[in-house]
Amino acid sequence: MRITVFGATGGIGTRLVRRALDAGHQVTAVVRDPGRMPADLRGRADVVRADVMDPDAIEQAVKGADAVVSAMGPRDFGPTTVCQDSSRSIIAAMRATGAGRFLMVSMGAIEGMPGDDPFTRYVVKPVILGRFLRHGIADMRVAEAQVRDSGLDWTIVRPPRLTNKEGKGGYRKAVDRSVPGGFTMTRDDVAAALLDLAGDLPSIGHVVSIAG
Repeated sequence: MRITVFGATGGIGTRLVRRALDAGHQVTAVVRDPGRMPADLRGRADVVRADVMDPDAIEQAVKGADAVVSAMGPRDFGPTTVCQDSSRSIIAAMRATGAGRFLMVSMGAIEGMPGDDPFTRYVVKPVILGRFLRHGIADMRVAEAQVRDSGLDWTIVRPPRLTNKEGKGGYRKAVDRSVPGGFTMTRDDVAAALLDLAGDLPSIGHVVSIAG
């Protein structure tokens, strides 16, 4: 596959680029600063320096892609619009070039879903995480709505709290519901799930929850 990755120098994005290249895929990594891309990946991926917030600047990066993945996310807990602004721009560029398959990394804390135990659904997500992550959640809700209305072959991927531990080599997933007891997941395993879902046509038009 030809895969374009936004947020390619982030914790998930870098791992996805490496995993996709190791699997023999052609990868375009869109970055603001190519110097932040690990040296061992620069010669293997097509590293494109562009502003993700400018649809015209990223059109060539998504043109002809079999799958476009956004691993964009806020850098802190303050007010932000990075997810909605980047997804709006990526969607516009994909529409302009005819690229169709879009996966966006969201967050499991965004809402209670079937599969959550009562404490998680009615206390942890809305009260604890909803307060602590309120700015990121508000931003991601807008981004998710844009993706749903995009007309693209979208999949929204919702992992739980992320860790930098070594990947387990496997993961659990649930479609349009939460993974029971899925409270943490390694970034390595999120990357693995994204690569699997990129070619998973039944996941189109669905929210897929993943967990370790």
